[in-house]
Amino acid sequence: MHMQRTKPYLSKTDGDISTFKQSVEKTTHPADYPLATNIQQNAVIYSNKTVLDARKDSDKKQALMAEWIKVWLDGPGVLMIAQAMDTDTIDRTNTLFDSIIRDQKNNQSAGGGDHFAKAGANDRIWNALGKHALADPEGFASYYANEALALASEAWLGTGYQVTAQVNRVNPGGAAQTAHRDYHLGFMAADQIVKYPTHVHLLSPVLTLQGAIAHCDMPKETGPTLYLPYSQNYPEGYLAFGRDEFQEYFNQHRSQLELSKGDMVFFNPALMHAAGENTTTDQYRLANLLQVSSAFGKPIESLDHLSAINMVYPVLLKLKQNQLLTNSELSNVICACTDGYPFPTNLDHDLPEDGLAPRSQQQRVLAALSHMKSHHLLMQELNEQQLMQRQTGS
Repeated sequence: MHMQRTKPYLSKTDGDISTFKQSVEKTTHPADYPLATNIQQNAVIYSNKTVLDARKDSDKKQALMAEWIKVWLDGPGVLMIAQAMDTDTIDRTNTLFDSIIRDQKNNQSAGGGDHFAKAGANDRIWNALGKHALADPEGFASYYANEALALASEAWLGTGYQVTAQVNRVNPGGAAQTAHRDYHLGFMAADQIVKYPTHVHLLSPVLTLQGAIAHCDMPKETGPTLYLPYSQNYPEGYLAFGRDEFQEYFNQHRSQLELSKGDMVFFNPALMHAAGENTTTDQYRLANLLQVSSAFGKPIESLDHLSAINMVYPVLLKLKQNQLLTNSELSNVICACTDGYPFPTNLDHDLPEDGLAPRSQQQRVLAALSHMKSHHLLMQELNEQQLMQRQTGS
């Protein structure tokens, strides 16, 4: 996505459907992607053999990664690698995932939230990567040794990337998701999004690569992912896509790839997409959803936020009570010594609010000071939050 010149801040009303149509009504041409095997519904399809060959030759590797960057940045935004993972590894992993889902249902203590779908409608495994490593380290090694996953992650994010995975099993009769963009800005409400300058809207997509590994065959009736090619290039998309006219256009023009077990799909997280409806009565659609993050999304120093808040909050209570600082100034202090972002966290326990994200430490402290919450009760709440965030199991 180009850093084109535009106004420094966007508003909730920015984005015009006619301009949007012009930006997405394009055709993907095979000649632009010479290393691909074919084009399906504007998505670019690759063979896993091409990936394995590229990993053995530095020139081929760079050429393939450059072509993938072109797909995600200015092209249709989505590509598929056919048969990228062997079915024996998938089957072994499915046995583990089925066991985890059964345990969650039995203890009713995990997998309770969802994104862009009704909570509980699907079966989720949050932190599937961590649970996989602890429960079956040999199987984990076989799974994450995969060359296609590594090459795609390096192509978009460079080295030092961080892989996370969340399993989604859409059950028979499961409804489609609302069409959306993904992490980071895609997990925020419009009131939050407008606070970020336009260049951050353009930056957010290059901080994450979105992917999915098909853990079963996915004919159309099971509802494989719906997507709108080229929609990642629309700068106003994070704010505009929730409107009725954009949702209607998506529903009328979206593409949908049928997948086979072991296929992988990778796409720009700003691509407008949604899980489809599972109209079957007896088929469970199981995918491992990947969100691979840039190494750059971290501060230069570590700060013990809890210790800082523990010391500063009693001072803030006195300053507010005596009206020695304005609310704006108090907020500035809180922003300097708290973690203003709710991720990473353990989504089994620190559940999303309104289907998007849990409350951040910063939001909790701001609310506490607004209501003059006691120092003791705030620290109890923040310690509980930290325990939830740091838990690695369900």
